[in-house]
Amino acid sequence: MKEILLTITALSPLAIGRQKPGGSVSEAQSYIPGSVIRGAIAAQMLRQSNSGDQPGGDFETLFLSEDAAIFSNAYPTVRGRQPLVLPATAVSSKTNPGFQTETNSNGGVFDTLMDRFCAEGYGHLYDPNCPSDQGRVEPYGGFYSVEDKKYRSHSAATRLLTRVGINRRRATAQEQMLYSIEALSETVRVKHKKAEGEDNDEETYEWSPSNFGGTIRLADAELAEQLKKYIESRNPESGITQPSRLRLGGSISRGLGKVSIEATIQDYQSNAASRIAAFDQTLRDRWETWKIFGTPDVPLAKNRTFFTIGLTSDAILSEQWRRTTVISPEMLCQMAGVSDSGLELHASYSSYDHRSGWNAAWGLMKDVELVTKMGSVFLFSIPKEQENVWISKLAKVERQGIGDRTSEGFGQVRICDEFHQIRREAAK
Repeated sequence: MKEILLTITALSPLAIGRQKPGGSVSEAQSYIPGSVIRGAIAAQMLRQSNSGDQPGGDFETLFLSEDAAIFSNAYPTVRGRQPLVLPATAVSSKTNPGFQTETNSNGGVFDTLMDRFCAEGYGHLYDPNCPSDQGRVEPYGGFYSVEDKKYRSHSAATRLLTRVGINRRRATAQEQMLYSIEALSETVRVKHKKAEGEDNDEETYEWSPSNFGGTIRLADAELAEQLKKYIESRNPESGITQPSRLRLGGSISRGLGKVSIEATIQDYQSNAASRIAAFDQTLRDRWETWKIFGTPDVPLAKNRTFFTIGLTSDAILSEQWRRTTVISPEMLCQMAGVSDSGLELHASYSSYDHRSGWNAAWGLMKDVELVTKMGSVFLFSIPKEQENVWISKLAKVERQGIGDRTSEGFGQVRICDEFHQIRREAAK
């Protein structure tokens, strides 16, 4: 399995919007969906096809085969850092939220999954407060990255672009045709890095290009190399003609959607086994810490291994032909291809939303889907004797995703996210 790492730099505003069912206002997305990247590449290949029929060969392998390429969402980040998604169990101070920095020593961000599980097991309510000011905390979501054990949150800026319709017959502005488009900005405000010896204590900001990080996973190594070259050859600096360049999002004829994409290939490697072992041990250590509050209602099973499944993108889940927002043990067993495993679901933290889109190949709107929102977390356990079987299966689930339309970026998961090990007293 090969993985193409994409670093997308916006060179113009990106009109990547979403409209809620029944609504009339289109809001800008906070990231670039995998379906947009996939659709842009597929549409460009279809335009370049000489025949009127849908091309086969590499196109079919990339987009239509059973092992089609998996295009993940591209999240805001800075160049050189992998963007991550905060789980739904992460919280921060209500009055001063955010990660701790050198200039802002606030309460930081920490995870509540383990303590909530322990509190329930010991028969106590769990209502954490901010470790710095003892104030209230609230859920804290979004995107972040880690470098040298320093955490940094990322977000994309938006712009409201006002446009006027043109009368095609007179080539002048049309009356009552003034409209606005909300788009992702091509720049984002970041803190100015002080040079060595600079004495200015005041925080200053500068504008930096908006960068987004995503991936494409596919099994064929040769095809991965060809796709990498194809993507980079569509960049503006490659010298190709304007119609052959990749554009992302809508309003392309109005000058929006211009991007530059840097692609690198690496072997996809999953360290799910080590993350599961670390999570299980940390949870047991935390359970022992809670003994200061008394005796648990039910002892923690020593013959079981605990793990989590966290959604790093929206997921389209269904059980017995009906949409759902929770991954049940039966669903996970079916996805992993395991039967009679003794799998148990202990906790779920999930919410729902609706998603639609545009199919460029068909020229039609996609169906409105009920989705489980990114960041949702599910806590499971399995018998110790089934651990070796499940580790390989969970690594496959993490690689391929869960639910429907995984090739478009839906249903991407992370097994035992390391952020669950950040407890209140060690808030970041």
